[in-house]
Amino acid sequence: MQVQQRQMRQSPLLTSIVSVILGMLVGAVMMLVAGYNPIQAYIALFTSAFLMPYDIGETIRTITPLILTGLSVGLAFRTGLFNIGVEGQFIIGQLMSVIVALKLDLPPVVHVIVAVIAGAVGGALWAFLPGFLKATRGVHEVITTIMLNFIALYLANTLVRNWLSAGSDSTEKIPESASLRWDVLSSLFGNARIHLGLFLALAAAFVMYYLLWRTTWGFELRSVGFNPQASEYAGMSVKKNLVMSMMISGCFAGLGGATELLGTAEYLSIHGSHTGIGFDGIAVALLGANSPVGILLAASLFGILTYGGSVMQFEASVPYEVIRIVFAAIIFFVAANIVRWAGTKFRKKAVTKDA
Repeated sequence: MQVQQRQMRQSPLLTSIVSVILGMLVGAVMMLVAGYNPIQAYIALFTSAFLMPYDIGETIRTITPLILTGLSVGLAFRTGLFNIGVEGQFIIGQLMSVIVALKLDLPPVVHVIVAVIAGAVGGALWAFLPGFLKATRGVHEVITTIMLNFIALYLANTLVRNWLSAGSDSTEKIPESASLRWDVLSSLFGNARIHLGLFLALAAAFVMYYLLWRTTWGFELRSVGFNPQASEYAGMSVKKNLVMSMMISGCFAGLGGATELLGTAEYLSIHGSHTGIGFDGIAVALLGANSPVGILLAASLFGILTYGGSVMQFEASVPYEVIRIVFAAIIFFVAANIVRWAGTKFRKKAVTKDA
């Protein structure tokens, strides 16, 4: 019985927790080497995220798009796809939502709803091409989505410069009728930029859970990703499900872009490089083990580190790049299965000793 317990698989939650601790330790070592005080830095980091209502609101605002990009990557992983194009789909979501916000004159509630839907649809359509090429031609989605990331970036920049702003580097601010900000919610958090996109992100997490684990279609999506040959033999449409998986994933990413633009920035400017939020979604999904609850927790951690890290450099004089090192270390430990490898070694020694 003891041997069987030792042979149980490592808990994904335990793996994530230990990976976070190891990543924080790596960051602490880097601070010591550079001559900074890691204890002071980490105290500043975490207290800055929870000390005042405004800080709490800004932390939640930072978490919101990470939830949606994490769900985008997580759903793709669960269905056998690696959607590394979440960044591009996120940008297209921003672009489509700002076009609707600026170019359409609609009543207040209708305006923001249409703008949000436009962003989600834009992300889904941007993900259609790599899904279609994967399903019909066998082209690997990593290659096509990476290429589409850059196309999305430069397409958005071109439209902003030549159409949406008439030569300027940024568009006008969107009208209040298309904004996701709600004064009542903002006032609860010291007039922070927290917005209604948070509730859309939580709803998206529920949609992912219900779709994949509570519907027949979700079972087909996961089955096709796990074993396309067996799924086709069972009568499932492999090509259709591959395309739909990528489009749903892109929908989440586009929704993330729409909520970030309509709730936080409220205008679109020319990007010198990618936003990074889509790429952080990959890290969130990996740390969250591609589950909705895990992604919510991982996005919360990354949001705290992101917002707290920007404050840490002022209060503890520690460069913000240290937080990116912590991010990289956490993902390294998760991706390399260090915790699982160590647990396997320990169990083998324990079994040998008992024998």
